[in-house]
Amino acid sequence: MTPFTYARAADAADAVRRAAQPEAAYLGGGTNLVDLLRETVARPAALVDVSGLSAAIEERPDGGILVGAAATNTALAEHHAVRTRFPLLSRAIVAGASAQIRNMATVGGNILQRTRCSYFYDEDGARCNKRSPGQGCDAIDGFNRMHAILGASEACVATHPSDMCVALAALDAVVHLQGAHGTRALALNDLHRLPEDHPERETLLEPGELITAVELPALAFGARSTYRKVRDRSSYAFALVSVAAAIDVQDGVIKDVRLALGGVAHKPWRAWRAEAALRGRQASEDLFRAAADIELADARPLRDNAFKVALARNAIAATLAGLAAQPASMPTHGNGGQS
Repeated sequence: MTPFTYARAADAADAVRRAAQPEAAYLGGGTNLVDLLRETVARPAALVDVSGLSAAIEERPDGGILVGAAATNTALAEHHAVRTRFPLLSRAIVAGASAQIRNMATVGGNILQRTRCSYFYDEDGARCNKRSPGQGCDAIDGFNRMHAILGASEACVATHPSDMCVALAALDAVVHLQGAHGTRALALNDLHRLPEDHPERETLLEPGELITAVELPALAFGARSTYRKVRDRSSYAFALVSVAAAIDVQDGVIKDVRLALGGVAHKPWRAWRAEAALRGRQASEDLFRAAADIELADARPLRDNAFKVALARNAIAATLAGLAAQPASMPTHGNGGQS
């Protein structure tokens, strides 16, 4: 492990000031960064501990929620307002990791966790453009069953690992940031980048910029939502495909819908085209499958993951059909939507 200095930030401004030094990194719960340090994939010269910053979860008068970036995943998943207004988010978090990890992991850290691609972690034996730009991507011709079918490039086919972020993408979450040049807000759907020619650039964050909070805008039909995760085993595993969905059905007609996918792309994948195909139409399984096909039309599977196209289609259709059949006021809870 590369030697590094450690400092605990007193507040967000102090954190940003400390992170201005070369090769500094923010430390939240450490559930991802410590692994990267151990494997020498990450080699920061300085760690700035931000786990003691705002962990408040504040309900807004309009029905929205503001979540401090240092809030743990457990606190967010168990919050009453989240469970009742945005059950898809609670289910996604519970599906993502064991209770021990959720108790440590922070919301800000979850958003910025890095891919679990095995080639990314194999520093000594594999080429990876995300780890070493210009080196190549061994996953493209290697074992790529877990890799992307949407939005990938010749430089990288890795997927984003977060379950929570898929739900946040569906909910139009907004990320609040603080950096050397002040504060700003950025839609979570715009925060993460597709790989293109620079997969090492994973977000639009500026150097040293810190996530201070995540805002969940009010959503009138948010209680009619869920998260479905399809994985290889019933214990905690990363998604082959996941679906975060919320739907507003009135008299059999889809008035509005939110839909995002996980396990299929370099970032949480908002299914904008499927949503557009669903709005204003009579809810039916045929419609749900047709909308899924529209969203997946540009899928480019690799040798080992062509099954993900059909899997995503079926997961989208099943998730939407289940929600459409529920009473509008019925919140959905559960243990993570294992399929």
